[in-house]
Amino acid sequence: MGTYHSTRGRTLSCSSKVAIRTGIAPDGGLFVSDELGTQQVDISSLADKSYFEIAQDVLGMLLNDYTAEEISACVDEAYRGTFASEEVTPLVKLDAAPGADAPQTYVMELFGGPTSAFKDVALQMLPRLMARTSAKDGGAERIMIVTATSGDTGKAALAGFADAPGTGITVFYPEGKVSRVQNLQMSTQEGDNVAVCGIRGNFDDAQSAVKRIFADKELAERLEAAGTVLSSANSINVGRLVPQVVYYFAAYAQLLRAGAIEAGDAVEFCVPTGNFGDILAGYYAKQMGLPVGKLVCASNENNVLTDFLTTGTYTAKREFFKTTSPSMDILVSSNLERLLYHVTGSDAEVAGFMQQLAATGSYTVRPETLAA
Repeated sequence: MGTYHSTRGRTLSCSSKVAIRTGIAPDGGLFVSDELGTQQVDISSLADKSYFEIAQDVLGMLLNDYTAEEISACVDEAYRGTFASEEVTPLVKLDAAPGADAPQTYVMELFGGPTSAFKDVALQMLPRLMARTSAKDGGAERIMIVTATSGDTGKAALAGFADAPGTGITVFYPEGKVSRVQNLQMSTQEGDNVAVCGIRGNFDDAQSAVKRIFADKELAERLEAAGTVLSSANSINVGRLVPQVVYYFAAYAQLLRAGAIEAGDAVEFCVPTGNFGDILAGYYAKQMGLPVGKLVCASNENNVLTDFLTTGTYTAKREFFKTTSPSMDILVSSNLERLLYHVTGSDAEVAGFMQQLAATGSYTVRPETLAA
């Protein structure tokens, strides 16, 4: 997919390198491509491929203004020797209940990276992708990463970008609303280019403030004059999203090798969901030819997505619950905007939804959109 544009305006189009370098579109939208699904992964050959080979295939399709050599180098740097398993994201079979006629159930272990967060899979890759962009792709010599975290992204992003040449990173997190371990992981991160800041409020407050920073044109002009461009390591950055597409195909390959399925059999994925990036990657995999039966959106007590997918009305103005899964304690799920674009095909309609969300905290999609 060579051309990306904003979910809120097709006129703002660019290459994947520019999209990754800038993170979020100038109008506040997220970068998407209308070419999603035009290239299909060969399912019949998956069983014979390693994670590294699958990653090269999938990322090559999604980011086709990178050369094959650039993608291969990024994959090697991100995953060889940095994860606990050669499979990178190994599948582990769960024992079925005695006598139960249940489907085979597996857990995909995404905690084998350097910070034990599933986001390592993407955040070991993103700095490598960004390093292969240049000032001509984003208009400035240095990149300042500004990111909000609900817990996991923060440490994984800090570890990925620590001392990376030409970059700096500042992570904002909700004080008292991440786990003690996550807090310590972030506050003890070493590196000359890293900073961490706790804010009063929850993750949605942090994320909204980061989006306002990106939308501040006066700030952007001051930074550009100083040779700096802002970018993000959140899943609002398409370079954070696309590496996650890979492990859906890798999971399918492992099932094929185990003899659990045959090529073409549908597999269902149940995905714990906060900012909607992980499950959206599964949707992208399905569009690229992966035989997906259902993508089950699993929420905690902050079940704004469950309610939306049931009723068609998204309501962010509701009670916020602090739970034992703080990375899912989110009421404004940014990546849902990408799904809305892909389902409606209308940048104007998505822009309208986002304006309603900002103004009233709520929007309702058409019945046919909910059905889709």
